Amino acid sequence: MLPRGGCLVATRHVRSVLIVLSWSLVIACTVSALHKEPSVASVSTFYVYQAHNLDTLKRSPISEISGSLGDLGTLLPLVIALTLSDSISLSSTLVFSGLANIFTGVTFGIPLPVQPMKAIAAVAISRSFSREITASAGIFTASIIGFLSVTGLLRWFGRVIPIPVVKGIQVGAGLSLILSAGSSQLKKLGWFEPSWADNLFWMIAAFVSLLISMRFQRMPYALAVLVLGLIFSTIRTDVTTPSMTKPGFHLWHPHTLVPSLSEFRIGAFDAGLGQLPLTTLNSIIAVSHLSADLLPNLPAPSLTALGVSVASINLIGCWFGAMPVCHGSGGLAAQYRFGARSGASIIFLGTLKLLLGLFVGDGLVRLLQGFPRALLGIMVLAAGVELAKVGESLNAGARDLWEDAEQVADRAGEDPSHFRSKNPREPTEEERKERWMVMLMTIAGLLAFRNDAVGFIAGMLCHWTFHWPVRGQIWGRWDRQRDLSHSWLGTGRRRQETSREEEGERLLNSDD
Repeated sequence: MLPRGGCLVATRHVRSVLIVLSWSLVIACTVSALHKEPSVASVSTFYVYQAHNLDTLKRSPISEISGSLGDLGTLLPLVIALTLSDSISLSSTLVFSGLANIFTGVTFGIPLPVQPMKAIAAVAISRSFSREITASAGIFTASIIGFLSVTGLLRWFGRVIPIPVVKGIQVGAGLSLILSAGSSQLKKLGWFEPSWADNLFWMIAAFVSLLISMRFQRMPYALAVLVLGLIFSTIRTDVTTPSMTKPGFHLWHPHTLVPSLSEFRIGAFDAGLGQLPLTTLNSIIAVSHLSADLLPNLPAPSLTALGVSVASINLIGCWFGAMPVCHGSGGLAAQYRFGARSGASIIFLGTLKLLLGLFVGDGLVRLLQGFPRALLGIMVLAAGVELAKVGESLNAGARDLWEDAEQVADRAGEDPSHFRSKNPREPTEEERKERWMVMLMTIAGLLAFRNDAVGFIAGMLCHWTFHWPVRGQIWGRWDRQRDLSHSWLGTGRRRQETSREEEGERLLNSDD
């Protein structure tokens, strides 16, 4: 057996080797992404993003700052709960998520959020995970996402998953936020309880202000709510409580951690596996689609770039006890709702996080714990409504309908680059019903089981039921041939039909 000193030295060596391997995977993912998508590394693209960030910040600085705070309704409750259960390091979380904000704002030029991995956070809170187990869950998820990015499987998933299923995931996530706001934040409020600064009166005032801000889009709603909440929390905070870290300056002292095999197994299988479908669908595929819908004048982040970003953030920060994070369509919708239109908003937020993590850190725990639920709940509700609104475009302007219009223009000999100036393809009445049913089935599965994977499976089964290629052989000939658009099961049949049509036209022309 090794002496105690030898064990410590061996542990440090193992820790160093694992961290080096993890960071090597980050470099491999980045190099692979740049090789497959040279536009990501384009200097001209980089300058275009920075010019957009600066122009937007100069034009509407208050809106950008307010928008940067729009996702706090989702971030604050989970960060506070994880910190109080000692499942993460608040200082490391602020430092690395702040750096991630700055990186994504510079790289993508859009208000791309950096928010907690919700499935991991929920399990960690309910089971009081240690920092090592929570970190292992984030490292496992990030490693799988990195592998999918390098191999190109993420792009394949993006091609074969139907738009109604993606919309269902987005709407379901929005409705989940609304239900969460009601059950965990607003339901526990009384007319005068739990305090003078946190009750139904303030909830009604915040809701009325939210309605007014919908009429006046430049109103910095999120910024005003955050400032008011911090003022109330400061007044209510009892700095003499010995069990909590007192507010003040606390310089960040980074400490690395290495999960044991048993801790890694618990984190990977009990929390990481449940997070994988949520990250793949809601944090990568849905974000790419949503950014194209909300910001059509800017290039949407590719699936590979988003996957590499998620993998890099966690394969670096989790070794220091930082909270596992990802991007999310809910956070993007919330930041857009409150005014963010460029990467400048999250660069500002990242800088603020970084400074707080370096010089305040754990001193914020007590202050954040006292943030009024009445204000926080309304912010979560607003974010959920904004995300659920994307379902409106399912049959009127969804991405696949625009792509259909582009293909029609291309076959007609028109310039496909101008297809955006045309109208999207109008689906038939039967197609509308089918697409609506697929989206609703996805939402139903997600909400019923509170699991994105279940919603995804339910939506895909519903989609395949409508587009199964052999159903005509089973049920007899239908009155018309259906267009199996955007279904990998129908690709072969479409090609066969197209080839038969072309062969028939060729024979007719030869007869003439």
